[in-house]
Amino acid sequence: MTHPCLSCGACCATFRVAFHWSEADPALGGPVPAALTEPLDPHRLVMRGTRSLPSRCTALDAEIGVRAGCTIYPSRPSVCREVEAAWEHGRPSPQCDRARTAHGLAPLQPGDWAWREAANEGWPDDGDHDRDPPTPAPPLAA
Repeated sequence: MTHPCLSCGACCATFRVAFHWSEADPALGGPVPAALTEPLDPHRLVMRGTRSLPSRCTALDAEIGVRAGCTIYPSRPSVCREVEAAWEHGRPSPQCDRARTAHGLAPLQPGDWAWREAANEGWPDDGDHDRDPPTPAPPLAA
Protein backbone atom coordinates (compact mmCIF):
# COMPACT_ATOMS: atom_id res chain seq x y z
CA MET A 1 0.00 0.00 0.00
CA THR A 2 1.25 3.52 -0.70
CA HIS A 3 0.88 6.86 1.00
CA PRO A 4 -2.57 8.35 0.22
CA CYS A 5 -1.00 11.58 -1.05
CA LEU A 6 0.57 9.65 -3.94
CA SER A 7 -2.90 9.03 -5.35
CA CYS A 8 -4.36 12.42 -4.48
CA GLY A 9 -2.67 15.76 -5.26
CA ALA A 10 -5.81 17.73 -4.35
CA CYS A 11 -4.07 20.18 -2.00
CA CYS A 12 -1.64 21.18 -4.77
CA ALA A 13 -4.56 21.86 -7.10
CA THR A 14 -6.72 23.77 -4.61
CA PHE A 15 -4.76 26.22 -2.46
CA ARG A 16 -2.55 29.22 -3.07
CA VAL A 17 1.04 28.35 -2.15
CA ALA A 18 2.44 31.57 -0.65
CA PHE A 19 5.70 31.83 1.29
CA HIS A 20 8.44 34.30 2.23
CA TRP A 21 10.64 35.35 -0.69
CA SER A 22 13.79 34.13 1.08
CA GLU A 23 12.74 30.53 0.43
CA ALA A 24 13.52 31.10 -3.26
CA ASP A 25 16.75 33.05 -2.73
CA PRO A 26 19.73 30.72 -3.22
CA ALA A 27 22.06 33.24 -1.55
CA LEU A 28 20.06 32.75 1.66
CA GLY A 29 19.87 28.99 1.28
CA GLY A 30 16.35 29.05 -0.12
CA PRO A 31 15.68 25.73 -1.86
CA VAL A 32 12.59 26.65 -3.91
CA PRO A 33 13.39 27.15 -7.62
CA ALA A 34 12.77 30.87 -8.23
CA ALA A 35 11.76 30.23 -11.84
CA LEU A 36 8.66 28.42 -10.54
CA THR A 37 7.52 31.37 -8.44
CA GLU A 38 5.97 34.79 -8.95
CA PRO A 39 5.56 37.78 -6.62
CA LEU A 40 2.44 38.04 -4.48
CA ASP A 41 3.36 41.11 -2.44
CA PRO A 42 6.62 42.75 -1.26
CA HIS A 43 7.31 39.94 1.21
CA ARG A 44 5.79 36.84 -0.35
CA LEU A 45 6.06 34.72 -3.45
CA VAL A 46 3.62 32.14 -4.74
CA MET A 47 4.19 29.00 -6.70
CA ARG A 48 3.21 29.63 -10.31
CA GLY A 49 -0.30 28.43 -11.02
CA THR A 50 -1.60 29.07 -7.49
CA ARG A 51 -2.11 32.82 -7.48
CA SER A 52 -5.63 32.72 -8.92
CA LEU A 53 -8.46 30.26 -9.42
CA PRO A 54 -8.49 27.63 -10.65
CA SER A 55 -5.35 26.81 -8.72
CA ARG A 56 -2.81 24.19 -9.74
CA CYS A 57 0.82 24.34 -8.70
CA THR A 58 3.24 24.27 -11.60
CA ALA A 59 5.35 21.67 -9.76
CA LEU A 60 2.44 19.23 -9.55
CA ASP A 61 2.68 16.21 -11.79
CA ALA A 62 -0.66 14.52 -11.26
CA GLU A 63 -3.97 13.20 -12.36
CA ILE A 64 -5.92 14.27 -9.28
CA GLY A 65 -7.27 11.29 -7.38
CA VAL A 66 -5.25 8.80 -9.42
CA ARG A 67 -1.55 9.61 -9.12
CA ALA A 68 0.33 12.60 -7.78
CA GLY A 69 3.89 13.76 -7.42
CA CYS A 70 5.76 16.97 -6.78
CA THR A 71 8.53 17.65 -9.27
CA ILE A 72 10.44 19.68 -6.64
CA TYR A 73 9.54 17.61 -3.57
CA PRO A 74 12.92 17.93 -1.78
CA SER A 75 12.92 21.68 -2.53
CA ARG A 76 9.25 22.46 -1.90
CA PRO A 77 8.23 25.54 0.13
CA SER A 78 7.74 25.38 3.88
CA VAL A 79 3.96 25.72 3.57
CA CYS A 80 3.90 22.52 1.53
CA ARG A 81 6.01 20.75 4.16
CA GLU A 82 3.51 21.80 6.83
CA VAL A 83 0.40 20.39 5.13
CA GLU A 84 -0.74 17.22 6.86
CA ALA A 85 -2.87 14.55 5.32
CA ALA A 86 -5.95 13.91 7.46
CA TRP A 87 -5.30 11.31 10.17
CA GLU A 88 -1.68 10.76 9.12
CA HIS A 89 -0.61 11.71 12.63
CA GLY A 90 -3.81 10.67 14.39
CA ARG A 91 -5.67 13.94 13.94
CA PRO A 92 -8.03 15.43 11.36
CA SER A 93 -6.90 17.96 8.77
CA PRO A 94 -9.67 20.32 7.64
CA GLN A 95 -7.34 21.61 4.92
CA CYS A 96 -6.86 18.11 3.49
CA ASP A 97 -10.59 17.40 3.75
CA ARG A 98 -11.49 20.65 1.91
CA ALA A 99 -9.04 19.96 -0.90
CA ARG A 100 -10.16 16.38 -1.38
CA THR A 101 -13.84 17.36 -1.30
CA ALA A 102 -13.21 20.13 -3.85
CA HIS A 103 -12.00 17.45 -6.27
CA GLY A 104 -14.77 14.95 -5.55
CA LEU A 105 -12.61 12.72 -3.35
CA ALA A 106 -13.78 11.35 -0.03
CA PRO A 107 -11.99 12.72 3.04
CA LEU A 108 -9.32 10.44 4.45
CA GLN A 109 -10.27 8.37 7.47
CA PRO A 110 -8.14 6.83 10.26
CA GLY A 111 -8.49 3.44 8.55
CA ASP A 112 -6.66 4.78 5.50
CA TRP A 113 -3.49 4.52 7.59
CA ALA A 114 -3.94 0.90 8.73
CA TRP A 115 -1.25 -0.20 6.26
CA ARG A 116 1.23 2.03 8.06
CA GLU A 117 0.43 0.53 11.45
CA ALA A 118 0.84 -2.96 10.00
CA ALA A 119 4.21 -1.95 8.53
CA ASN A 120 5.36 -0.79 11.99
CA GLU A 121 4.39 -3.98 13.81
CA GLY A 122 7.34 -5.45 15.58
CA TRP A 123 8.95 -2.07 16.26
CA PRO A 124 11.14 -2.72 19.31
CA ASP A 125 9.64 -1.44 22.54
CA ASP A 126 12.68 0.18 24.11
CA GLY A 127 10.61 2.26 26.53
CA ASP A 128 11.07 5.44 24.51
CA HIS A 129 7.39 6.13 23.89
CA ASP A 130 8.04 9.73 22.85
CA ARG A 131 9.75 8.54 19.71
CA ASP A 132 7.67 7.57 16.68
CA PRO A 133 8.53 4.41 14.81
CA PRO A 134 10.23 4.87 11.44
CA THR A 135 7.87 5.61 8.61
CA PRO A 136 8.01 4.69 4.97
CA ALA A 137 9.74 7.08 2.58
CA PRO A 138 7.92 10.41 2.31
CA PRO A 139 5.40 10.86 -0.48
CA LEU A 140 6.26 12.72 -3.63
CA ALA A 141 3.21 14.94 -3.23
CA ALA A 142 2.92 18.15 -1.25
